[in-house]
Amino acid sequence: MAAVKKTSRRSTLSAGILAYRKGGARGLEVLLVHPGGPFWREKDDGAWSIPKGEIDANDVPENVAQREFAEELGPSASIGPLQALGEVRQRGGKRVIAFGGEGHFDPAALTSNTFDVEWPPRSGRRQSFPEVDRAEWFDIELARTKMLSAQVEFLDRLLAISAESVGK
Repeated sequence: MAAVKKTSRRSTLSAGILAYRKGGARGLEVLLVHPGGPFWREKDDGAWSIPKGEIDANDVPENVAQREFAEELGPSASIGPLQALGEVRQRGGKRVIAFGGEGHFDPAALTSNTFDVEWPPRSGRRQSFPEVDRAEWFDIELARTKMLSAQVEFLDRLLAISAESVGK
């Protein structure tokens, strides 16, 4: 996939991976991450996301997605060949390009990178928080309630690709 140029300063562009695994009692499962930090601490339904990160000028989306997958989950996370799942626009205007791939990851092995923020606000104190505080495998139906609403479309696209590959 070619590099992508941003079209607007206000509209950020991210790339990420919707990892899935097959089998087990719950059927197809997807790996979602919960954002770390104080703003997301009490949020659950509608707060989970695919591991993703911002694309800079001239970045290749697939490369960014793979880098962010490793940074947000840690070195034990692995992903197979990727398939494009397209792009969605989230409520705040952020555009997200996603790729699907069969993944292997034990959520207990999560080792996310961190970010610094002034907390509490206007306190003058900076604290470090993990970018991702939890990762979990969800069956498709539960993932629909956990994910950011705009990203749910990636589940449908993944299911369509899975159905096509089974039919071949």
